[in-house]
Amino acid sequence: MANVEYQNSFILILICLFSTFYFFFVYFFKKPKNVFDLPPSPPSLPIIGHLHLFFSTSIHKSFQKISSKYGSFLHLRIFSLPFVLVSSPSVVYEIFKDHDKNVSSRGAVGFDECIVFGSSGFTISPYGDYWKYIKKLIFTTTLGPQALERSRGVRGVEAERFYRNLVDKAMKKESVEMGEEALRFVNNSLGGMSMGRCFTEENNESKLSKFTVEFASLILKIFLAQMLRSPLEKIGISPFKKEVMDASNRFEELLEGIIVKYEEKVDEHEGAEIMDKLLAASRGENAEYKITRKNVKAIFAELFFGAGDTSSTTTQWAMAELINNPKIFERLREEIDSVVGKKRLIQETDLPKLPYLRAVIKESLRLHPPGVLLPRQFEQGCKVGGFYIRKGTTLIINAYAMMRDPAYWRDPDEFKPERFLGQEEEKRENILKFLPFGVGRRACPGSNLANILIGTAVGVMVQFFD
Repeated sequence: MANVEYQNSFILILICLFSTFYFFFVYFFKKPKNVFDLPPSPPSLPIIGHLHLFFSTSIHKSFQKISSKYGSFLHLRIFSLPFVLVSSPSVVYEIFKDHDKNVSSRGAVGFDECIVFGSSGFTISPYGDYWKYIKKLIFTTTLGPQALERSRGVRGVEAERFYRNLVDKAMKKESVEMGEEALRFVNNSLGGMSMGRCFTEENNESKLSKFTVEFASLILKIFLAQMLRSPLEKIGISPFKKEVMDASNRFEELLEGIIVKYEEKVDEHEGAEIMDKLLAASRGENAEYKITRKNVKAIFAELFFGAGDTSSTTTQWAMAELINNPKIFERLREEIDSVVGKKRLIQETDLPKLPYLRAVIKESLRLHPPGVLLPRQFEQGCKVGGFYIRKGTTLIINAYAMMRDPAYWRDPDEFKPERFLGQEEEKRENILKFLPFGVGRRACPGSNLANILIGTAVGVMVQFFD
């Protein structure tokens, strides 16, 4: 009897070993269809493929190094999951010229419940009715040209407040943290545009700014969770979830409190069109698309995080580059003085008359893009650059590498705003080489607002910097 039990146990062990081997073989070693038509691939490790390349504090720089060595259009693999890494402006042009709708999805969500970049938000949501409805609503109420014109007075008030804060610190001989001051200006502007007076009255700016900074430190982990979700779910692992969800829950609690107080004083918030329409849609009041209260909070979370972090970080980089390049700083100050004068504060209506300021901002975005990697997903198989890309393949565009490519940018690592004045860079057709806010139908809808906020913040600092 013992011998029989031993034999049964041995057979069971063999079955388990065989099953394990078969699982690894099927999921990690099976060859994809059209393997000979795939883009070239750098050497990979057994089982994990190119996974080790993702675990870096600067993934975009690691990818840039790989592309420099093996090519600007590469096929990567994490376990059995395919990725395509692109850092070629001509290939990106082809993708979005011929396959924009095919790559309109951003792929898997890292953490469904997360208030930022989760399944309830706008940024990562699939291309469909919900995404189209929210984009239309945001554009018509907040980010479109007419909406921006309606809210110009709100941003003017915040620019004055921004200036007074800087002067107050200077009078007290206190140091100025440019990133913090810019973030305060951006968040107050967004809050006033979307929620009216109650935003500043409740001192919400400082609370939201803390979460903007916290989520900026978590963005790499959220990106990794998004990229690795499918293979890790198979083995029951969800890295970083506790840390991310702890921040998410606290952020959601803050937003819920802000919305509740807004609802208590709803008659006092003239101009807060987006909040009113989102809340009405969540209650099902004559809405084109029914949304939930969590959708409302997620949209505002992504609005504050996306616009706040992007605009404040770019402002900080622009000022750092200007301080390190005093001749460029002086040229910019001379332009502002000639247009604005020295007796009043720069205004939004001045920005179109300041080409060198716009060039400084563009050059800052080129060297320090807010979105260094742009992830998408191929919904259908297709041909790109003569290679076959399978359905479900993740597309990663290395915007950082593209905007520092010496084949397309003269002296790519130098801060030279003049290149955007049309004096140095040749105009090339059939390429996309400058994409700090993404590209295609899933490009950042807030790029116009970001340029206004960054231009105003940098302009005010340059006017009164000593």
